[in-house]
Amino acid sequence: MTDSASVPSHASVVVIGGGVMGCSTLYHLAKAGVTDAVLIERDQLTSGTTWHSAAQVRALRSSRNMTELIRYSIGLYSTLEQETGQATGWINKGSLSIATSPDRMVHIERQAALARLYGVRAETVSAGVARDIWPLMNAEDVLGAVWSPDDGRVSPSDLCAALIKGAKARGARVFEETAVTGITVEGNRVKGLETSRGPIRTDAVALCTGLWSRQAAAMAGVDVPVYPCEHFYLLTKPVPGITGNMPTLSDHDSHLYIRDDSGGLLVGCFEPMGKPIAPEVLGESFAFQLLPEDWDHFEPMMLNALHRLPALETAEVKTLLNGPESFTPDGAFLLGPAAETDGLYLGCGMNSVGVATGGGAGMALAHCITEGAMPMDLHEVDPARFPGCWNDAAALADRAPEVLGKHYEITYPGRQWSSARNLRQSPLEPAWRKHGACFGQTYGWERPLYFGKTGEPTLTFGKPDWLDLVAREVRAAHEEAAVFDQSTLGKIAVMGPDAETFLNRLCSNDAARAPGSLSFTLLLNQDGGIEEDATLLRLSDEAYRLSVGTGAVKRVMAHLRRGLLPRERVTLRDETEDFATLALAGPKARFVADLLGAEDLRALPYFRHMELEIAGIPVQAARLSYVGEAGWDLTCAAKDAPALWAALEQEGAAPAGFHAQTSMRIEKRFLAYGHDIDTDVDPLTAGLGFALAWDTDFIGREALERRREQRQAALATGGGGEKTIVSLLLHDAANMPLGHEPVLLEGEIVGQTNSAAFGHRVGLPVAIATLDWAASKADTVEIDIAGHLATASPVDGAVFDAKGLRMRG
Repeated sequence: MTDSASVPSHASVVVIGGGVMGCSTLYHLAKAGVTDAVLIERDQLTSGTTWHSAAQVRALRSSRNMTELIRYSIGLYSTLEQETGQATGWINKGSLSIATSPDRMVHIERQAALARLYGVRAETVSAGVARDIWPLMNAEDVLGAVWSPDDGRVSPSDLCAALIKGAKARGARVFEETAVTGITVEGNRVKGLETSRGPIRTDAVALCTGLWSRQAAAMAGVDVPVYPCEHFYLLTKPVPGITGNMPTLSDHDSHLYIRDDSGGLLVGCFEPMGKPIAPEVLGESFAFQLLPEDWDHFEPMMLNALHRLPALETAEVKTLLNGPESFTPDGAFLLGPAAETDGLYLGCGMNSVGVATGGGAGMALAHCITEGAMPMDLHEVDPARFPGCWNDAAALADRAPEVLGKHYEITYPGRQWSSARNLRQSPLEPAWRKHGACFGQTYGWERPLYFGKTGEPTLTFGKPDWLDLVAREVRAAHEEAAVFDQSTLGKIAVMGPDAETFLNRLCSNDAARAPGSLSFTLLLNQDGGIEEDATLLRLSDEAYRLSVGTGAVKRVMAHLRRGLLPRERVTLRDETEDFATLALAGPKARFVADLLGAEDLRALPYFRHMELEIAGIPVQAARLSYVGEAGWDLTCAAKDAPALWAALEQEGAAPAGFHAQTSMRIEKRFLAYGHDIDTDVDPLTAGLGFALAWDTDFIGREALERRREQRQAALATGGGGEKTIVSLLLHDAANMPLGHEPVLLEGEIVGQTNSAAFGHRVGLPVAIATLDWAASKADTVEIDIAGHLATASPVDGAVFDAKGLRMRG
């Protein structure tokens, strides 16, 4: 499939890597009209990982848009042969996922509810029906299963051949046995690349280099935290009882996936702890080779397989295939623009779902390159979600085996990673440990989730064993004085003579306020979608501080940098690690401040900030609340944080963790990015119109003006097609919503929960949900919690202190 010996001197887009992601991206670029797109492959197409993929295509994922990517793949794989004449090997026999434990059954019921929400065909079935679908299975310990008839599998090599045929028919070119030796970057922008067949000038490079992505991205100054692990599956010779293609069988409690293969069986595993293998051990020449068989490592999985498939006892083994796969620190792939270098786009770290996702992911990446944005919100796979500490080889080698092992683990609420911890620590981490903190990891940071429990938590879908501890912390913030460590929130300095005009363009709220002001604002895209929510402090005429979510710093820094105009006099700096922030909240917070000589804080109006000293420590105090109780965010130099906490503790303040903050912010209907809002949500739908300064020329304003007219017209006639974000107050304290559950009215799905927690101040579970506008006016709705319908009342606003009197009092 290789073109002539010389690469072109220029191409609009160059795709590096000839696996399924590269082939799909090239195909979709060409289909979008980029007829001079070029693909460069160091060896041959499908080499590395794609060629030995088990190639299962299962549609249901944890979010609607990730599910839509695979549904797109299914549609593409089933029709590509008709378009190109090249078979893809698409086999639509469905998938069956069994449960052999009560908690797995709950997990399966939640999957089935999610499928209904996303419009995916899936149903829970009995053990007997499961046995009928898969007759070779030992079903004695099976409790039930979920059956998904639209799933299937594909031939990876044939699929790539069809994608390349479709791309070349539209003018794209492919160069195999061509190495990329360098990527040229000038002023944070890709300008071209060097290859073994000559240079290519280009403004856009799609990096789809699989196992070698970390090294390839380094040529452009970009961090790509991916690391290989060995991945095993067993192939047998023909087995009696297999006469044709069968559904894929998943026994996740035993860490197995099983399907037929050429009349025999393919038995693969995601064992509890994988085997990492350094990229340098694989070497650059690794292409269609395999790693050595390791029967000792596979033996526990083989015993599980013999239990599930008695026919294996007499089956003749062909091979134990051991091929490397690449994994990221959180088990989700990397898709989209690199934060560090403009013009570099990533489609890698596929975590064993490359073939399943490749069609949709290639479409989305091509759309991002040609249109400047993803076709839908895909924040879960945004490359900017990882800080630089995750590019460390030792941390990746530690984490990747656990990521492989969690591939089939039950996704309990509160589940945490155990490997590669303590990469980033708050300056208050030693103090929190003394108080018995249980930590969770976010953006590399260790954050206290709750205090006072020793040992590992017991994970469950029911009442968590930390609930009473969280209740105590909420009570402290509601009745006394509590401190929440907000030090990990991103703090971005925006400085310079043009800072005000720059921020009035990038932010939705008015930045032309006097020093000492504080405002809630949004960063929007051109379509009016929410890129991030933030608080903006004006420090002086030419200096601001933008406070953003813990995991948003890299993404927001890139968004701001791309928004700078030529010769605009603005400097951006990430100051997150320079400062610590302690949020002092509660009705007795003012007494704590008084005892520390900070009486001036009493006079500070809501949404204002001031500089003062507390216990001799210089502090920037901001009057706001993330939990709905009166208090201040106290920001000081990171080195001074332990002394500030000691002073607050001495006067009676108690520590409170992230779970308490989450419970309280949900009671207040304070929306969280990535849970309740994202780029698919506009401020009007979210009820955030108060953060829009319509008289300023902010990015997205024109789109929102059109949207406002459309929404007003729809609401005037009953709200057809419009959605809104509301609170849901559940009626029974025993129900435990987690988020991403369907919401029903009179048996019809009318929305979904986003965030959920037990509301300790109201004594009932609370959810933030996106509903059809008309349904939000109903007296009651039902939430499908793993097949159980829980009754709840929609509330237009907060379920606690709706007028906000406590936090302003």
